[in-house]
Amino acid sequence: MFKIAQLGAGRMGGVHAGNAAAHPSLDLAYIVDPRADAADRLASRTGARVASLDDVLSDTDVKGVIVASATDCHLDHVLACLGAGKAVFCEKPLDLDLARLRAAEGHFGPEAPALFVAFNRRFDRHVRALKARIDSGAIGSLETLHVVNHDPESPPPGFIPGSGGLFKDFTIHDLDLAPWLLGERVVEIFAWASCLVDPEIGRLGDVDTAKLVLRTGSGRLCTLSNSRRTGYGYDQRIEAFGSKGMARMDNEVRSTVSVWGEAGAQADAFPYAFMDRYAGAYAAELDHFAQVLAGTAKPETGYQASIDALALAEAAALSVQTGQPVKL
Repeated sequence: MFKIAQLGAGRMGGVHAGNAAAHPSLDLAYIVDPRADAADRLASRTGARVASLDDVLSDTDVKGVIVASATDCHLDHVLACLGAGKAVFCEKPLDLDLARLRAAEGHFGPEAPALFVAFNRRFDRHVRALKARIDSGAIGSLETLHVVNHDPESPPPGFIPGSGGLFKDFTIHDLDLAPWLLGERVVEIFAWASCLVDPEIGRLGDVDTAKLVLRTGSGRLCTLSNSRRTGYGYDQRIEAFGSKGMARMDNEVRSTVSVWGEAGAQADAFPYAFMDRYAGAYAAELDHFAQVLAGTAKPETGYQASIDALALAEAAALSVQTGQPVKL
């Protein structure tokens, strides 16, 4: 078993620590969080003990660290852990400032310990099955992609100021996923955005609804649809169109049972929260990190994936501001 520690005992920290504590190859030894009550609760739940960051960095038996601290601490915590020789699993994003992230490039060279930045949707079994169908040539040569990513309801207004905004907090999942599915780098992006869900989000300087178009160097196109509200559940769909057909990833439902009556068919609901819909993906991320620690896998997403997705997010915001496409 690999001895690991976790920084952060918030919502995502609870997800990752729970998965780590249950993993047969990982020994979650420490929980670090400046909020003593949160650290105590998570440590008690997982069998870890509360520690300081210095405790983690100085313990040579700790081989890996999960960074699930506050977003504005991610990069500093990652650099500290890498500097101490620890492999790192970092909850996305690595940072919200592209210039700051690029300035840190020298810390992420080939000699540095492994860094895995967890873009969870790449590890969803349905997404991976779709990727496999596309790459197998089942639909011929991929031409266009359509991604729907809609939240069931908007977050509380207090979340918005520190989130980085819709594109860096929400759309960034799609901006990582789309080029991976397309198999090519995105070279141009255009975005429209509005505040249609909650006026308070607009007052805080953000948007809650967006449509984006991405273009690759060969001309492949991708449309992204984002909304902070559906009213019917967590809507996660992807359609891939190729020269020989289409591959489609539909929403999960809580059961496959439908009830038929005079008014028609009534199906079961979608998962309502991202933690339910992507529970399997979060567990698969920990499997991947365990493989990285064992030396049987290299991180699928790391520093470069973070740079690429964040550059697209900033380009999308610039497109909205200028009303023009932005080339990368």
